[in-house]
Amino acid sequence: MGLLTALDGGYGDRADAVTVAGTALSWEQLLGAAGAVAERAAGAPALAVLARPTAETVAAVVGGLLAGVPVVPLPPDSGPVERAHILRDSGATLLAGTALPEDAEGLTALPVDLADRPGGGWRPAAEDPDRTAFVLYTSGTTGAPKGALIPHRAVAAGLDGLADAWQWDAGDTLVHGLPLFHVHGLLLGVLGALRTGSRLVHTGKPTPAGYAAARGSLYFGVPTVWSRIAAEPDAARALAGARLLVSGSAPLPVPVFERLRALTGQAPAERYGMTETLITVATRADGERRPGAVGVPLPGTRTRLVGEDGRPVPADGESVGELQVQGPTLFDGYLGRAEATAASRTADGWFRTGDVAVIGPDGFHRIVGRASVDLIKSGGYRIGAGEVEAALRDHPGVADAAVVGAPDPDLGQAVVAYVVANGEHVLGERELIDFVAGRLSVHKRPRRIVLVGDLPRNAMGKVLKKQLLEDGR
Repeated sequence: MGLLTALDGGYGDRADAVTVAGTALSWEQLLGAAGAVAERAAGAPALAVLARPTAETVAAVVGGLLAGVPVVPLPPDSGPVERAHILRDSGATLLAGTALPEDAEGLTALPVDLADRPGGGWRPAAEDPDRTAFVLYTSGTTGAPKGALIPHRAVAAGLDGLADAWQWDAGDTLVHGLPLFHVHGLLLGVLGALRTGSRLVHTGKPTPAGYAAARGSLYFGVPTVWSRIAAEPDAARALAGARLLVSGSAPLPVPVFERLRALTGQAPAERYGMTETLITVATRADGERRPGAVGVPLPGTRTRLVGEDGRPVPADGESVGELQVQGPTLFDGYLGRAEATAASRTADGWFRTGDVAVIGPDGFHRIVGRASVDLIKSGGYRIGAGEVEAALRDHPGVADAAVVGAPDPDLGQAVVAYVVANGEHVLGERELIDFVAGRLSVHKRPRRIVLVGDLPRNAMGKVLKKQLLEDGR
């Protein structure tokens, strides 16, 4: 099946090859249900899938790929305005499911039945590595979400690179409970298993109990998931038999990293990527796992740091610059957005990630954050929000922290920290400011501390820093 080699039968079959929220399918059963979807979807401009954590979602996605039709995953919690924009912008004419939302005007429902099978004359679409596999919509922090065109070749290159980095093969059981509309949960967490031949257990919801009961060898999670698991020692210890715990989509707080290491006997492996690039940098299974670091580039991927003046930034482990990427996992552009596509690349063809990072002499990458919200320019200094957050989380009374640059008439931007206390200490503003100043350069200390009950996050656990600034807490 080209991209999904497990469906070719080369790995044999098993009754529980794919389990989603308790529903188990063999690869043969999945192929049958997906083939029926593919037979009905053939020739459509795009197939939208309301990506709930179900086996039907997996069958619908696989069916679109087998039909050679671009798959458009829809967040199940998207509001009517966002959903209507994605459906209209993507050009989808089919929506997998038996009932259409009221705002899905003009679309045809495509039922998904796990017991269904295609007709005897059905065949998958001819392989074409340049064909669009997915139209994945970005978060839309500036304007309406844009549809990133992800070709089959990029998905294959990314999964093969991670299989190499993580020694991921058919002997593994992959466990996760991540959303199925995102690179992490869908492309890595479903298609990765169908490419490597590993067994897949999707827990439905990413609960500590669900992860502990799955008895996997390879686990995927975001920091929120790992933080909750680390807070339940029995659940964390149940993962001690796994060979690799992978964290991504947002930085893993160092205290969570260390607690997981203490409870499971191994340090988690972090990785880095984004919708437009898929995963480009990862900690290797056979390599060092450093707190706060996301590893080294995957095979075939090149990275570089560039300053605001356009000049190269040295890979010295200290200097901060915008991370730019070249390699086989990059997207083909934004659907219908020629200007945005052109602006996303440099004149010499590198993709501008918009993230700021530090690269060490040994090639290890550390992501500081987004250039738009995490590179703070204060009093003539350039300060990475991530290192201030890491320093704050080292304080025994801090459960979590987010740092932003707030407009300031004197400094340009002032470092402001939003802090969640762990309840064991009474936190004072001066105490925290001095704590950071004692660990970092004095100019990196927060000028203001705001104590909050929690931090606003998106579905993948990333802090919504623009919301913090807009709320003006």
